Amino acid sequence: MDSLTIIWVIVIGYLVLNLAVGVYSHIRVKNSADYLLAGRRIGVLMTAGTLAATEIGGGSTVGVAAKAYGSWGLSAGWYVVASGIGVILVSFVAPLLRRAMATTVPEIIGRRFGTSSYLITSVLSMVSTIALAAVQITATATIISVLTGMSTEASILLCGGILVLYTMFGGMWSVTLTDVIHFFVLVGGFSLAVPFVLEEAGGWHAVVAALPPEQLGFTKVGWKTIVGLIIMYFMTFSTGQESVQRYFAAKDEKTAVWGSIICGIVMALFAFVPAVLGLVALAVFPNIEANNAVATVALNLMPPVMAGLVMAAVASATMSSGAGDLLGAATVFTKDILERHFVPNITDNQLTRYSRWCVFFLGLVAIGISFASKAIIPLLVFAFTMRSAGPFAAFLLGLTWKGATKGAGITSIVLGSLAGFGWEIAGQPFGIMSIIFGSVVSVIVFVVTVWIEKAMGREPAPPAIPE
Repeated sequence: MDSLTIIWVIVIGYLVLNLAVGVYSHIRVKNSADYLLAGRRIGVLMTAGTLAATEIGGGSTVGVAAKAYGSWGLSAGWYVVASGIGVILVSFVAPLLRRAMATTVPEIIGRRFGTSSYLITSVLSMVSTIALAAVQITATATIISVLTGMSTEASILLCGGILVLYTMFGGMWSVTLTDVIHFFVLVGGFSLAVPFVLEEAGGWHAVVAALPPEQLGFTKVGWKTIVGLIIMYFMTFSTGQESVQRYFAAKDEKTAVWGSIICGIVMALFAFVPAVLGLVALAVFPNIEANNAVATVALNLMPPVMAGLVMAAVASATMSSGAGDLLGAATVFTKDILERHFVPNITDNQLTRYSRWCVFFLGLVAIGISFASKAIIPLLVFAFTMRSAGPFAAFLLGLTWKGATKGAGITSIVLGSLAGFGWEIAGQPFGIMSIIFGSVVSVIVFVVTVWIEKAMGREPAPPAIPE
């Protein structure tokens, strides 16, 4: 059996394993709470594992290696360090998230600020998570395409189809169980790969000698970008349906907190592994496509079994993130749009069935977006801006500020979203990320609106967390 066949067998076997877990998970789903939230029974290690597998996706592996190969160099690792810090910061609000006993982010906003805020946030959340699922499909397809010689379009159909099917079968149980598998394959596969790759490349000194010195700058990307990434990740993880849904599914508040902390530490420790692989790719293969850095290094500088594990690890990262995104989008649509506005008397069995079909149809939309846009990190940042810039203040301040008034919700959501989109269209002046600019606007508008409405004698909005 030749090397490429061995790699291919390992990756295909891994994808088949995902489908098998999805089919197995189907028997554990007894109601909509099982399908959407795994029955709210996830323990600390599973919470940490599913959070890490969800957040270490295509951007944190293929995307980081591509950035290291390109303009960011070694400092591309900060993309994942910032992500880990962001998850740790979310642990401070994790008890409130779990205590809310909600299913979606828009549901919490709707409790405090009414129907208009609820609907706008639902649409923003659903569209952004579909876009995020498309990013993960693209990242997985990139690997499969390089590995097999299959066209990118055919790889998108293959990877997208498997992702949709196993998510559709088992919902959150399927996603959580596969996430735990993904977590160990991902961290283990990538970490074990580095010594093999460096040895084949002639050692770290040989790699350094072949690189422009600026590529090795630990903070080449700049502290403004690093701090901006930390703020961006805190904002998007604390308001993103695919991550917040994990906190909703934790068995209690303590589980949510420690799961978040452990996840953040693991992500920070893993951060620079993909960046090193990207630098090795630049040193040895200076004329390839940046997105193909990980796959090229695996195919040419690793033993077949190790290369197969690394390819499976990349599939782990992207498939787990994509499944979480897809389930999050389906959850928002069925709970916050379908049930709320069209089928208010829906039964629990119908909700589970509609959720499954929603995963299927929204998965097709994600596959279509993947065909239309091959960019990874730019699309990630756009999706993060869409879902977080406007709703950020309404969600977090709505949870924590008892005196918040109803008008502050809709006003901050609309103006914060418009500010974020406008800043993105303007090219992010002064290097300030659009998600940060939009979120700051939403916070200012929220606070000013509360002050005005209190001066007018308006009562605080109803609480987001039931007494």
